[in-house]
Amino acid sequence: MIFVLDTTSFREIERYYQDVFRTFWELFQAEVDAGRVISVREVWRELQASPETHVIAWARQNPAVFKPPMPEEAAFVGQIFAVPHFAQLISARARMIGNPVADPFLIAAARACSGTVVTEERLKPNAAKIPNVCQHFGIACTNFEGFLKAKGWRF
Repeated sequence: MIFVLDTTSFREIERYYQDVFRTFWELFQAEVDAGRVISVREVWRELQASPETHVIAWARQNPAVFKPPMPEEAAFVGQIFAVPHFAQLISARARMIGNPVADPFLIAAARACSGTVVTEERLKPNAAKIPNVCQHFGIACTNFEGFLKAKGWRF
């Protein structure tokens, strides 16, 4: 199973300090190295737009985890936006100032690899949130706690 991490889940990982949660980081790095944990280039761009943290330092050392979109993923982003309600994935502010927006690329990457999106966003009725879009298209979605449970990791 491949897990595709959202910016919000990388933010959740910031709580796992590398010098305190060494086992987590060893297991996490092994998953990254094996290609079972990935993300998308737009998540990296979102992370870069925020203050430096140990997770951003880790990301700089692991650039291969942040994949550019493949043609089939780009085509699926078009399918997402063909649903008028899902255009709200990109806020008016992000459109006006050109902020990176990872959500549709994250969902498309998970679909392309039959993976699971990992996000801290929650399913909300009638919302244009990652879990809503995943549910609409039948793509697996969980949060960081669900990722840990799926891996069977206990600390």
